[in-house]
Amino acid sequence: MGRGRAKAKQTKVARELKYFSPDTDLSALERELHGSSTPTTQTRTTSGSEYGADEDDDYDKWASGRR
Repeated sequence: MGRGRAKAKQTKVARELKYFSPDTDLSALERELHGSSTPTTQTRTTSGSEYGADEDDDYDKWASGRR
């Protein structure tokens, strides 16, 4: 009992999401799909010096199932 109001709310939200069409930045989408020559965000890479070598070895053993 008491599920009717919650279900109605979920149905309302689902319907709004289904028919909601936000403005799409097509030029940004095109850049993302084609890959731009200058990245807009920089990704941070981790090096082995950041973590101890033994920690990397432990993870490799765990990941390969050789525990």
